[in-house]
Amino acid sequence: MYLFAQLITSFISSAAFSFIFNVPKKLLPYCGTVGMLGWGVYIVGTMLGLDTIPATLIASFLVTIISQLFSKLFKTPIIVFSVSGIIPLVPGGIAFDAMKHVVENQYDTAVQLAVKAFMISGAIAIGLVFSEVINQIIRRSGR
Repeated sequence: MYLFAQLITSFISSAAFSFIFNVPKKLLPYCGTVGMLGWGVYIVGTMLGLDTIPATLIASFLVTIISQLFSKLFKTPIIVFSVSGIIPLVPGGIAFDAMKHVVENQYDTAVQLAVKAFMISGAIAIGLVFSEVINQIIRRSGR
């Protein structure tokens, strides 16, 4: 039941974010699906014992692959799907906690949380870039 609730919540958050940024209404369910699948991979990875950083890397890699497929299928820029799909993975809560600990003068905890948020953000960026690089290699080898 926990996983189901996580998937539904991530679908809604991704679709709502897409709505806020004026994605065409017919694409909202697909944007939500990308976010849901990415978050699902992240949750399953953490349940299987992966640390948050590799789980985020794998999930962002998957988000980009699915975004590329939807981009070709719907003849839409990839950014429409990839940005909305990455939203559930963004470490906003960890960054907030880091800033809260700074305000409370708990610098040791704040630094640890800030480094973790930074590393998760880096994992997202690496996953996005790595997937795009592999896609380009596949395209060029096909020609």
